Amino acid sequence: MIIDTVIVGAGHAGLAVSRLLSDAGRDHVVLERGQVAERWRSERWDSLHLLTPNWMTRLPGWCYSGPDPDGYLSSSELVGHLERYAASFAAPVITSAPVLEIAPSAGPGAARFRVVTEAGTWQARHVVVATGPYGQPRLPAAAAGIANGLRMITASAYRNPAALAPGGVLVVGASASGVQIAQELVRAGREVTLAVGRHTRVPRGYRGMDIFWWLDKTGRLARTVDDVRDVAAARQETSLQLIGNSDPLQRGRDLDLEVLQALGVRLVGRLEKITGTAAACRTDLEESVTAADRKMHRLLDAIDRYVENAGLDPEVLPPKRPGQIRLPNPTSLLDLAAEHIGTVLFATGYQPHFPWLHLPVLAPDGSIRQRRGVTQIPGLYVVGQPFQHRRDSGYIDGARHDARYVVDHLVGCRTASARVSAA
Repeated sequence: MIIDTVIVGAGHAGLAVSRLLSDAGRDHVVLERGQVAERWRSERWDSLHLLTPNWMTRLPGWCYSGPDPDGYLSSSELVGHLERYAASFAAPVITSAPVLEIAPSAGPGAARFRVVTEAGTWQARHVVVATGPYGQPRLPAAAAGIANGLRMITASAYRNPAALAPGGVLVVGASASGVQIAQELVRAGREVTLAVGRHTRVPRGYRGMDIFWWLDKTGRLARTVDDVRDVAAARQETSLQLIGNSDPLQRGRDLDLEVLQALGVRLVGRLEKITGTAAACRTDLEESVTAADRKMHRLLDAIDRYVENAGLDPEVLPPKRPGQIRLPNPTSLLDLAAEHIGTVLFATGYQPHFPWLHLPVLAPDGSIRQRRGVTQIPGLYVVGQPFQHRRDSGYIDGARHDARYVVDHLVGCRTASARVSAA
């Protein structure tokens, strides 16, 4: 089959590109390994809600129109939202079509790429990779030494407390996934230990507004790779220590290490290695917490300056900041067997994973080399990667900007060759 454009992935990023291509009258298909928004169906825990408020669920030609703009969609609600979006413009999605290979085409005409899937093969002039930032769970080296009797699981495979093996749980990683899962487990009666490494602490709300309202209003989400000194480090930023909640009575509550300690979660430093059932932790908990608090206060200082400069003091609440966390004495070694810990749950993020992309475009870390979504290979694009161009590129709300640029370039509105960064 010959077609102008193949989009890989029918999540929010792929559908955003599809909508813009449809508006431009360009022939294309969207290939999805499962159903629309498959990762939100099969790789998220049952109680998960978005970190971003509903009003930020903006896509080309589509936005949240429900009764609760300040709420947070659950994963199942987001699936329905994206299904309705796809149906609104009859997106040409082909489901159950996992991609096996994308390679240079030897086919007829102007086709540049051969896209092989379990549902057929396409010859395409353009390919847009829109599989998002959740390629493959990132496991630390410590995972290799776990004893056979312990269950090891990643956040993408976790569903609910009842599905875990009996006993306590060691949660590794204190970003959004780690703190949310730790909270759910301890509330379900599990003994929980949280191994804390680098993390980003922010309040859910500040001065009466959701933290994302401030990030959006102050322009921080619109900062681009040209505005930061270290692009690689910016792309490795941890997710915010937040939780979204559908219950209006619970909305606006913080979820940080202080909250978890009050619930009974034990905090330890970064996990260094596991040998059998012995888990060695660094004594760096205070260092990690201090660094996170320092960064949080810099952000809140910037918000306060914005309020003063914009004359918003009469419109918002007085500043009230989260307090300093009281830390336990350092723990360097955990005997998982003696403490009846039956599961080690890794909430340590994700890494790029494109085993089917047989083109010379991958960086040493496995990511796709690109500049604003345009790669060094004519006709090959990417959308939805972390900090692809803007700080919000990895969020649902931010992908629309990258999708617009990519589609404009694809249809010829931007004719200049992209300078591809090696970062």
